[in-house]
Amino acid sequence: MKILAAILAICFIAACNEGIDPIKRVNPGEDLTAPQISVTYPAEGTKIKVNENVTSVNIDFQASDDIELASVTIKIDDAVITSYDEFVDYRVLKTQYLYPSLTTGEHVLNITAVDIEGKSTTKLINFEKEPAYVPLYDGEVFYMPFDGSFIELVSVTNATVVGTPGFSDDAVAGTKSYKGAADAYLQFPLAGLALEDEFTVAFWYKVNTTPDRGGIITVGPPGINTRTSGFRLFREGAGNLLKNNVGIGTGESWNDGGTISTSEWVFVSVVVGNGLQGIYVNGTLLRPESAYTGAVSWVGTELMSIGSGAPNFSEWGHLSDRSEIDELRIFNKKLTQSEIEFVMNTSAQEPYEPEYEGEVFYMPFENDLYNDRVSETAATVVGSPSFATGKEGDAYAGATDSYLTFPIADLGLEDEFSISFWYKANTTPDRAGILTVGPPGINTRTSGFRLFREGGASPIKSNLGIGTGESWNDGGNVTSTDWVFVTMVVGGGSHGIYVNGTLLRAESTYTGAVSWADTELMSIGSGAPNFTEWGHLSDNSLIDEIRIFNRKLSATEIQDMMND
Repeated sequence: MKILAAILAICFIAACNEGIDPIKRVNPGEDLTAPQISVTYPAEGTKIKVNENVTSVNIDFQASDDIELASVTIKIDDAVITSYDEFVDYRVLKTQYLYPSLTTGEHVLNITAVDIEGKSTTKLINFEKEPAYVPLYDGEVFYMPFDGSFIELVSVTNATVVGTPGFSDDAVAGTKSYKGAADAYLQFPLAGLALEDEFTVAFWYKVNTTPDRGGIITVGPPGINTRTSGFRLFREGAGNLLKNNVGIGTGESWNDGGTISTSEWVFVSVVVGNGLQGIYVNGTLLRPESAYTGAVSWVGTELMSIGSGAPNFSEWGHLSDRSEIDELRIFNKKLTQSEIEFVMNTSAQEPYEPEYEGEVFYMPFENDLYNDRVSETAATVVGSPSFATGKEGDAYAGATDSYLTFPIADLGLEDEFSISFWYKANTTPDRAGILTVGPPGINTRTSGFRLFREGGASPIKSNLGIGTGESWNDGGNVTSTDWVFVTMVVGGGSHGIYVNGTLLRAESTYTGAVSWADTELMSIGSGAPNFTEWGHLSDNSLIDEIRIFNRKLSATEIQDMMND
């Protein structure tokens, strides 16, 4: 019996080993190379964009060596977050590490692997955690888009929900808007807004006339109808009369505004400051601003109510408002009428995501706006340029002694850049600046660039400042009075001009790098104020779809973009 059991055991072992190669000792050989590291996530240039101020990042990587790993260390911004010195497979570490404390800003991931002979390899990855929202407008301290949540994006703070307000799929921008309900509203703490005597509240509003009165945005001290501090924007009466009340410590100031005669979306702005307060609808002041003496008081105020007068302004029936509200913003300054119009027009647009690699600026001239869609920053208008039918939608129409200026600091331009736009030449005058950047002083050309037109045949030329000198490219003629696609490319020691995807003249070479010393503003539609010599002043031509890139485009990319 024992012999039979032994035979069966031997057969069983043989069956289990069938198809498996026997283990053999292998000489590890000579350690020839340093470890290798590959990172799956985050990749170089990754931008993590979440609502939270602090988030987690899952670091996915592999380290390997031809003989044996001794250690692997992970750092973020020079601080060690974890390390490994024991490995299941002594040649390969393939793992993920969840780092829970990533803050907003730019970061450097540093992974270092060392083998048993001391050879090491370091892999650096630059990545960024972006804030969920960067204020688009000067003085903006509060932004609530109501896109499926009641979160305020500047401070990343959730409002307190009272009752059951909801969301509407009918929105001016984004996906949803706030929809009021009976006995429902939001509350938000005032402390972080730092409001003083000047402030503006702006939002899109679609009125629901039932009930015929309601609080819209209200701030007051505890107690029913105490109006000596804070403010109260509300609606009352069959004519949908908007009114505002401001507390000034020893008293109050009223503005009876005017009626909203439509059930469509309107843009409402309450402006307060410098002894005056009033209400705009769609950029028009409803009634002359009311004067007040002294300054706005915030004594005893802690919370702002959105969608109701409750809990502190419930007298006279100014309770919850069942209307819709979208894109609510608060500013710590009193906006001018032109600023209100700018916020109104841009807030109704969907956020712009650059379409092309390296695109840092895009000015399409739509909706009567001279704004860069990437940063949503408005250009400064000099003189009286206007708009005309463009290659796509509207276009910039130049005029005598007129142009735009735009700050270049945030464009991040260095030695490589490209500029593209559609252009319809007006040969009167026969010379003009088109896009120019230069330091203060007439015709100083050692930094920035100048793209301009001169001569009866409208040749386009460019000039580049390189610190100790300059580089010229004489381009070529624009013989067509129809729209043409112009592209200036700079980088790698040469620069040139393309029209309709064709290089006008061989690229000019330069030594060194482009200088941006003392340059602050780009002029659009003129050489003024810094390149006015030789008559390169304002251009009466049409310009459309200006894009700027932080890299040098290839001929193929230019042609593809033109065809787009």
